[in-house]
Amino acid sequence: MRVSRTTVGDPRRRTALRTVAALVLAASLAATAGCSGGDGGGGKGAVWKGGGVGGGADGQNAPAEPQLGATVTDPAPDATNVKPLTRIAFTTREASAVASLALTDSKGRAVPGELAPDGRSWVPAEALKWGTRYTATINVDGADGKTATTTSSFTVMAKPEKLVRVSAQLADDAVVGVGMPLIVNFGRSVPKSMRDDVQRRMSVKSTPAQTGAWNWVSGSQVQYRPKTFWKANTKISMKVAARGVPMGSGWYGRADLTLRVRIGSAVVMTVSNNSKRMTVKRNGQVLRTIPISLGKPKTPSSSGTMVVMGKLRKTVFDTFDELGPEEGYRVDIEYAQRLTDGGEFIHAAPWSVGSQGRTNVSHGCVNMSTANAAWLFGVTKMGDPVTIKGTERRLAPGNGWTAWNVSWSQWIKGSAIPVES
Repeated sequence: MRVSRTTVGDPRRRTALRTVAALVLAASLAATAGCSGGDGGGGKGAVWKGGGVGGGADGQNAPAEPQLGATVTDPAPDATNVKPLTRIAFTTREASAVASLALTDSKGRAVPGELAPDGRSWVPAEALKWGTRYTATINVDGADGKTATTTSSFTVMAKPEKLVRVSAQLADDAVVGVGMPLIVNFGRSVPKSMRDDVQRRMSVKSTPAQTGAWNWVSGSQVQYRPKTFWKANTKISMKVAARGVPMGSGWYGRADLTLRVRIGSAVVMTVSNNSKRMTVKRNGQVLRTIPISLGKPKTPSSSGTMVVMGKLRKTVFDTFDELGPEEGYRVDIEYAQRLTDGGEFIHAAPWSVGSQGRTNVSHGCVNMSTANAAWLFGVTKMGDPVTIKGTERRLAPGNGWTAWNVSWSQWIKGSAIPVES
């Protein structure tokens, strides 16, 4: 067979070699155009754009550094007419960032407060001042040690004309009995829908600590009592942070209220209609048993637990307006201790000594001799409990300080905030 050969010098071979070389060069250029050399010489460390941890040579696809900082969401920046009980809410650009917040007033004075448990809102320790501009400064710390600072300002509403006065029944540093409820009075009835907000601003601390609860006797009065009688010598501090608290129809609390009182010795009185005797105990020990006379059947004394509401060394009982000219009377009274709003007292009654310990002849009061009434007057104090048993009439709720005339389970139903029994 005849074989055709192409020699080196053959023009056809030279053309074929040039074509192959050109193709190889083009492929090489196309490959090198898509990469960069780590040392400029096409040697070690060459990576594709965007393929390495550090990104490409031009950094176009490098991951963004974490953005620090915060945004105040409430109150809005430069907000006005802000309520004095506002909280400051904010978000951080980096979800895991650690933030701290400081609030200052227009004079640069720090406002006490603390971060909420979620770490994304801050609550002032007390209501902010009327008509004052405040500035919140938030510092956000990043994982790399860097800190970003954000500020935002707002202005609290002007002092309103409609302000509710809040007062306590007791004087500061009073010494009272183990049955004394803490009583807070409002100058205007608080709507039911707002009582929970008001109650959250009310606190009681006792030493030693004792379980207790608030009860809204009415819209204008709330009382606090422990589960059982106070322990003797308990120290109590109460605070009602009422300033700026909304109380309905554009009314706000006028000012905060604080109170410190101390519980004295445990003086407890028990009256039995069956025996016509009062037993007086102090710290569990019987001091005296006193013959008494209660209300006659037409004007019976109330059965139930009440407390001494006030003491009058001398007074005058005038019942003509209440009982009329036939039953009414006007008489000088000594050693009177009020038990109810309805006019039931413990007092000296020298005119009924012959009936004391035997039969009931009073108009509803607890009668005793002048000597016994004087002795008892020197032993008792406001808030000492008195329990009367076995009469024809039950003590009406609210006829005096009747906190102890209901069970604990009934009492806590009067709280605007659920209480565990």
